[in-house]
Amino acid sequence: MKKDVKKWWENSSKEYQEYCKIPIDIHYGPGSPNEQHYKLLGNLKGKNVLEMGCGGAQCSIAMAKQGAKVIGVDISKEQLKFAKELAKKNKVNITFYERDFNNLSIIKSNSQDIVFSAWAFQYAENLFKIFKEAYRVLKNKGIFIFSLDHPFYRTLNRKTLKLEQSYFDSGKFVTNYSRGKFVMYNRMISDLFNNLIKVGFYVERIIEPDSRKKYPYDPWYNKWELYTPKMMKHIPPTIIFKARKIK
Repeated sequence: MKKDVKKWWENSSKEYQEYCKIPIDIHYGPGSPNEQHYKLLGNLKGKNVLEMGCGGAQCSIAMAKQGAKVIGVDISKEQLKFAKELAKKNKVNITFYERDFNNLSIIKSNSQDIVFSAWAFQYAENLFKIFKEAYRVLKNKGIFIFSLDHPFYRTLNRKTLKLEQSYFDSGKFVTNYSRGKFVMYNRMISDLFNNLIKVGFYVERIIEPDSRKKYPYDPWYNKWELYTPKMMKHIPPTIIFKARKIK
């Protein structure tokens, strides 16, 4: 799985970044308000923040501009190349690591105030390992905030809006494209919630953004014939979790 995911993003990073033109912002995904609206992270000045699956680092840069000490981790060398150039352009210092976020041994335990991830965990096979690593690196009472694709959204046919796939069809999902395999993992909401509880997190909020509205800073709006107003009128494409480490 890791090889396929990495290969996809090495081949697609440049095209993706040029097509989406993601703004410097703390965003949560398609059809969702940003951090300025939700205020889930609080005051970031002086906070140690780890972004898992940072991609082009638009969120990391936005957090660094607010005074956070940021570490960005991503599996793709090409995504990190873009991220480093963008961070330099925005005159912020961010520490980047190219690695799978199943193993963050390079980051000290109990060192982070916040662990953040926007739309990355659907590419990971083992949620429990990821959540366990997030728990390990967080300080006591540290917060874990992540977003990913809403499990209900994938059940709809993008053209007819009729149910096309069973919600219970969770697990590995592979689509073959000319540039390679696109691998994702479908989950139910209970899979996400129960793995957080199993690791030891206290879940404070689950947010299903109102995607019936168009947010001017949403770079994915109406892209790929997937995030269309017609679809987002019925089901949000994004779901957000906020959890806390409490020993």
